[in-house]
Amino acid sequence: MSAYFADLSEALRQAGIFQPALVLDRDRLDRNIALVKERLAPGLAVRLVDKSLASMPLLQHIAGGLGSSRFMTFHPPITQAVLDAFPEADLLYGKPMPVGAARAALTKGGAGWSRVCWLIDTEQRLAEYGALAAELGTDLRFAFEIDVGLHRGGFASPEDLKALTIPNGLRCEGIMAYEAHAPEIPGLFGGQGGALRKAQALAEEFADSLGEDQRRILNIGGSKTALLHHGGVANEVSIGSAFVLPSDFDVPGLDGLQPAAFIATPILKVVEPVLPGPASVSRMLTALGLFPRKGCYLYGGKWMAGPVFPEGMKVNGLMGLSSNQQFMALPAGADVKPGDCAFLRPTQSEAVLQHFGSIAVFSDGRVVERWPALPMG
Repeated sequence: MSAYFADLSEALRQAGIFQPALVLDRDRLDRNIALVKERLAPGLAVRLVDKSLASMPLLQHIAGGLGSSRFMTFHPPITQAVLDAFPEADLLYGKPMPVGAARAALTKGGAGWSRVCWLIDTEQRLAEYGALAAELGTDLRFAFEIDVGLHRGGFASPEDLKALTIPNGLRCEGIMAYEAHAPEIPGLFGGQGGALRKAQALAEEFADSLGEDQRRILNIGGSKTALLHHGGVANEVSIGSAFVLPSDFDVPGLDGLQPAAFIATPILKVVEPVLPGPASVSRMLTALGLFPRKGCYLYGGKWMAGPVFPEGMKVNGLMGLSSNQQFMALPAGADVKPGDCAFLRPTQSEAVLQHFGSIAVFSDGRVVERWPALPMG
């Protein structure tokens, strides 16, 4: 990996980037897209998760590679941006919106909101959205959030759906099932495979409780599990972070995909660190192996990311974190100097991709363009 990060460093230097930056390896991204297409079960479409890929050129690049026009959305300002950029897109909310937020979006937002499918998780919210449809004199599309084991909310049983009366003005499009818990289930309790089979079976029961005209969207899965679904009732899976593979997504279901996003930042200082207070304390802790003999200060810090280069660089708990000049412990033999680049791998892509304003796109050994990130909104 040293050669890889040396290439990234040189590309950033040639591009004149000497401050913290989010670097996206487009060549790795393209290989990840190809691998997702190869492994995706027949009959499953991909719904791209906009919050995890919050850059319009990034979304356009992946959507083009997959031939997908479906998106899962989570925040009205980003929803509007996706609606504007993709005139044919179909959007499904991945979390239930307060009815006031839906009202504001529908009355003050721009065009395209008829292509949005809202998420309904309770009988009360169903009534609220029915009242909103009547108030605005419009029809609203929605899908039911169903609980297939995550226990984060949503309808708990198919009987709950059968007992509902759907208000005039609302049109049911299907169901959204999320089973992020599956990779965390211990083998003693059935493991990931057992949890996924149970989720698929429950989703089929829920789908059977709907009419034939209410089953257009049968959504299941997220990045960690989407490629593990084969068979079952679902007709689409949601994928976002997997395409850039932050470290929280190092799971067996994504074997073969490569990390494609890194935070790069200049090293400002290389030091033999001393803690505030008597120098003898630092010497004692160093002798005990509790404090490093060598360290560096980064330009910026405190990101949702873990160090990957220079090799052996790590956070030191005694020095703490800083968003201005982050101290990092180094191995005693680390050959680094001020001006060199350090690299960190994001733990997640949502929010982190938006932190730097734009994304430096790396391909074929150089930075080829800058992709603007979507604003936080």
